[in-house]
Amino acid sequence: MTKIKTQWKEFLEAISVLQWVLSFLFLGVACYIMIVYLMFTSLWPLSTLYFIWLVMDWQTPERGGRRTSAVRKWRVWEHLRDFFPIKLVKTAELNPNKNYILGCHPHGIMSAGAFTCFSTESCGFTEAFPGVRPSLAILAGLFRIPLLREYIMSAGLCPVSKPSLVHLLSKSGKGNAVVIVIGGAAESLASSPGVNIVVVRQRKGFVRTALEFGADLVPVYSFGENDLFKQVIFSEGSLSRRLQDLFKSIVGFAPCLFVGERLAFLPYRTPVTTVVGSPISVPKCATPTEEEVDHYHTLYMEALSKLFHEHKVSCGLSESHKLRII
Repeated sequence: MTKIKTQWKEFLEAISVLQWVLSFLFLGVACYIMIVYLMFTSLWPLSTLYFIWLVMDWQTPERGGRRTSAVRKWRVWEHLRDFFPIKLVKTAELNPNKNYILGCHPHGIMSAGAFTCFSTESCGFTEAFPGVRPSLAILAGLFRIPLLREYIMSAGLCPVSKPSLVHLLSKSGKGNAVVIVIGGAAESLASSPGVNIVVVRQRKGFVRTALEFGADLVPVYSFGENDLFKQVIFSEGSLSRRLQDLFKSIVGFAPCLFVGERLAFLPYRTPVTTVVGSPISVPKCATPTEEEVDHYHTLYMEALSKLFHEHKVSCGLSESHKLRII
């Protein structure tokens, strides 16, 4: 039987989600404002010392970061998980003596499934895959923001940059699982309730990287991710869509216009099930050819489609739902 939640539990869940959403949207800007503001107060030495530290520590995010177990185990993440709820489903073993690139789909508005399952311990990744350490790769620019970089590094996030991937897949031993939300900003613009669109057909860089380091590819699909917010979708070619695309090309992320269920920011209480598929064995090839990249890219798309169709009914979709790969 479903456990009935108390009002206090529901309040804690709502506050936990609200802080996560507000952090996603505004924490970077707030950190910039605070560090600059301190420069014009009697506390200016703090900002000065931090900037000195920032210069000295500039390369740390691309060298594995500073993961902190305590942050990943914060109780707030359990309340965040329970709000929807979010669940991690394992379909195959991951050998801790190998490295992996996990392609996570879809991006949704905020990638709640990817963050909760791979950047916190609330969904039990460590217990499900002993010996495998996940690192969610996000925009490299976020690690240039003062103070914010310390926070996201502590959760085990890393830049989705070549030096960062090289370090994790070749200089940090075995058992590393780099999680990349392949569709990125382009996929977020397609996020809408009931829509199952993934942007991957022309994205082959992650496959090339997997071949260069012999990292197995693992498809991941978060069912329900696109149902958490309602988004205003602008038609292709419209002025609003062109402005979104321009902003995306300059900044790296898309300015989505969305609304949640309550207070505009709180997402809908829709279950999110993140299913981790079976690994695709990838040989190590220092200089992969285009034919090799295309071959394993095709295998990945087929595995992703198979994963979607095998689990869509058990995850709340009807048999008629299709996965559109663009």
